Amino acid sequence: MAKPNYSFEKRQREIAKKKKLEEKDAKKRAQREAAKNADASKQARTDG
Repeated sequence: MAKPNYSFEKRQREIAKKKKLEEKDAKKRAQREAAKNADASKQARTDG
Protein backbone atom coordinates (compact mmCIF):
# COMPACT_ATOMS: atom_id res chain seq x y z
CA MET A 1 0.00 0.00 0.00
CA ALA A 2 1.29 3.44 -0.91
CA LYS A 3 1.94 5.89 1.86
CA PRO A 4 -0.05 9.14 1.86
CA ASN A 5 1.57 12.22 0.40
CA TYR A 6 0.71 14.80 3.03
CA SER A 7 2.69 17.55 1.32
CA PHE A 8 0.57 17.20 -1.81
CA GLU A 9 -2.66 17.27 0.22
CA LYS A 10 -1.51 20.34 2.13
CA ARG A 11 -0.58 22.13 -1.08
CA GLN A 12 -3.99 21.31 -2.57
CA ARG A 13 -5.72 22.73 0.52
CA GLU A 14 -3.60 25.88 0.31
CA ILE A 15 -4.42 26.31 -3.38
CA ALA A 16 -8.14 25.84 -2.71
CA LYS A 17 -8.03 28.34 0.16
CA LYS A 18 -6.20 30.89 -1.97
CA LYS A 19 -8.65 30.45 -4.85
CA LYS A 20 -11.62 30.91 -2.51
CA LEU A 21 -10.06 34.06 -1.05
CA GLU A 22 -9.37 35.49 -4.52
CA GLU A 23 -12.98 34.83 -5.55
CA LYS A 24 -14.19 36.56 -2.40
CA ASP A 25 -11.93 39.56 -3.06
CA ALA A 26 -13.09 39.74 -6.69
CA LYS A 27 -16.72 39.74 -5.55
CA LYS A 28 -16.01 42.54 -3.06
CA ARG A 29 -14.20 44.57 -5.75
CA ALA A 30 -17.14 44.12 -8.12
CA GLN A 31 -19.57 45.31 -5.44
CA ARG A 32 -17.41 48.35 -4.67
CA GLU A 33 -17.16 49.22 -8.37
CA ALA A 34 -20.92 48.87 -8.80
CA ALA A 35 -21.55 51.10 -5.79
CA LYS A 36 -18.98 53.61 -6.99
CA ASN A 37 -20.56 53.71 -10.46
CA ALA A 38 -24.03 54.04 -8.96
CA ASP A 39 -22.88 56.96 -6.80
CA ALA A 40 -21.20 58.62 -9.79
CA SER A 41 -24.31 58.28 -11.96
CA LYS A 42 -26.54 59.48 -9.11
CA GLN A 43 -24.28 62.49 -8.58
CA ALA A 44 -24.19 63.24 -12.32
CA ARG A 45 -28.00 63.31 -12.39
CA THR A 46 -28.18 65.73 -9.45
CA ASP A 47 -25.49 68.00 -10.94
CA GLY A 48 -27.14 68.23 -14.34
